[in-house]
Amino acid sequence: MFVRVNGITMHVQVRGKVGAPPVLLLHSLGTALQLWDGVAELLSARFRSVQIDLRGHGLTSVPRGCYTIDDMAVDVVGALEAMDIPEVHVVGVSLGGAVAQRLGVMLRGRVRSLVLVGTATSFPPPDFWLDRAAAVRSAGIEQFVESSVARWVSVASLGTPAADGLRAMLRRTDPEGYAASAEALATVNLAEDARSLDLPTLVMVGEADHSTPVGTATGLRDAISGARLKTLPGLAHLPPAEAPVVVAAAIVEFLDSLPRQSGEH
Repeated sequence: MFVRVNGITMHVQVRGKVGAPPVLLLHSLGTALQLWDGVAELLSARFRSVQIDLRGHGLTSVPRGCYTIDDMAVDVVGALEAMDIPEVHVVGVSLGGAVAQRLGVMLRGRVRSLVLVGTATSFPPPDFWLDRAAAVRSAGIEQFVESSVARWVSVASLGTPAADGLRAMLRRTDPEGYAASAEALATVNLAEDARSLDLPTLVMVGEADHSTPVGTATGLRDAISGARLKTLPGLAHLPPAEAPVVVAAAIVEFLDSLPRQSGEH
């Protein structure tokens, strides 16, 4: 389905029973909502899975100009309101994890929990992202496809259909959307937000994640009061693509550990 928010059209996919607790799933830079398909299908047996293409990605509009993580978070808030979803568990990976952290602050009291996968409060050095944005604008995304996928999944998964799907998502990402989103990563600093978060949080990281390694995940866990850390053996930066069964099980285990609200079963 599509919703109009903040002057752009956003692509949303929802599955699961109406009335089940909603779980919002936010993708990474250069991918799309399909990154979460395997996890969403498994969660939908008990939860209402909500996948969204962030601005500049998938079938969502590609506005021109600079993006910020706040822009992306405001888009998501508008989409949730358009779908009449007042409260939600938020799960985000990499770029989506940064957006999730902002949502935890912007929707204080409405975000019931956070699951932050392969992400951080900042993504230094800024010049890496600014140079990447310039290169994509000048010569396209193809030059970065194989090197990106090599960071996203483990060596054992490079020849799998999941890796091919990631290559396809990256190739189909609008270069301007990718570049503007990379610039958002260059400037973001969520350290203050992380320290202010006061809601159940699970930080999840692949053991072989070289983009946001275990040490970065540990720092994020330590910055958020009461947060938990789960390390996924053998997995790299995008575990939802590489091992959806493992990721879905970890999310369900975490959500099941939270106090239930009235009306939940």
